[in-house]
Amino acid sequence: MTQKDLFNLHDMSQGIQRELAAGITTRIFPGDQAMLSVVRLEPNAEGTLHSHPQEQWGVMLEGSAVRTQDGHDFPVKAGDFWRTPGGAPHTVKAGPQGAVILDVFAPPRDEYRKEGRGFGDG
Repeated sequence: MTQKDLFNLHDMSQGIQRELAAGITTRIFPGDQAMLSVVRLEPNAEGTLHSHPQEQWGVMLEGSAVRTQDGHDFPVKAGDFWRTPGGAPHTVKAGPQGAVILDVFAPPRDEYRKEGRGFGDG
């Protein structure tokens, strides 16, 4: 490992910046076979229902939210984690204190290898 492979969860200057939706930002850390995304949601911020071919795992690090997947709502809190198969429609709505989620994508999402906006291309 070298210094260029060491990151900090709270260092907002690191990673590829992306605004996913109003009140939802992320910092992307792409690798060869997987990609991490540190998502910060302002209180009550709501994502857009979307899907992608990559498998996605999420870990609620701070706060709470309602995770919607395949048409079902699941309340989640710090310490909870979940799997989203490729192609499954999903979104999230932050709780009243907001949330921080660590997402892991495999394989990496090409559209997240650059700064941009939204949950997909762009």
